[in-house]
Amino acid sequence: MDQEYGSRYRELYRRHWWWRARESVILGELRRLCPAGGWGRVLDIGCGDGLFFDALSEFGRVEGVESEAALLDPGGKWRDAIHAVPFDERFQPPHRFGLILLLDVLEHLDRPVAALRQAVKLLAPGGVLLITVPAFESLWTRHDDLNHHLRRYRRPNFRALAREAGMGIYRERYLFQSVAVAKLVTRAVESARSAPPVLPAIPAEWCNRLLTVLHRAETRVASAVPMPFGSSLLVSGFAEAPAREG
Repeated sequence: MDQEYGSRYRELYRRHWWWRARESVILGELRRLCPAGGWGRVLDIGCGDGLFFDALSEFGRVEGVESEAALLDPGGKWRDAIHAVPFDERFQPPHRFGLILLLDVLEHLDRPVAALRQAVKLLAPGGVLLITVPAFESLWTRHDDLNHHLRRYRRPNFRALAREAGMGIYRERYLFQSVAVAKLVTRAVESARSAPPVLPAIPAEWCNRLLTVLHRAETRVASAVPMPFGSSLLVSGFAEAPAREG
């Protein structure tokens, strides 16, 4: 992540309509999937400074992994629950997790299959993976460059990734259809003129509220009529049983 972007992430997360909307969608999906009594232990991979932890505590005891130490507040509320290490096969906690989240993480990684395979291995029996990734290479804009993205996903290539990592899929759906349209327009504008990436800004309060209302309406429609496109892909899954030999 761009260093200046990282320094502003907390404010964006707490006030920008897109981050608020994404959190609302994820919490709705988790409540739909959550077993009685919760998941016991929750692992948020690429958790930043634990900004989602208060909400995630509804589902179990939360831990996180964050490789970018600059995003962590040494005196933060959740600092002791965050492992400031890379997430790879060297991360070997003493327990397994009922819920593991990878929220807009895989698109940053050189080895997404290895990371997802490691997450699958850390699932407790009956555990759930919840993943979001940016969708459609055709929606690539300078915002992806700013975020140091390496790829965007569609359902078929995410399924291939999941299959290789040993992850089965419960459900997959595209989110933020209106943002996808806006990104197509942005891409067309960017192709016509050269300019450096611009850091996201929090819209005016009236605009933030309007976009929040519009997204809620869009989410209701998309829940009733599955959409074939969107700017993000949300996937829930599980650890597939290894194939028996012979």
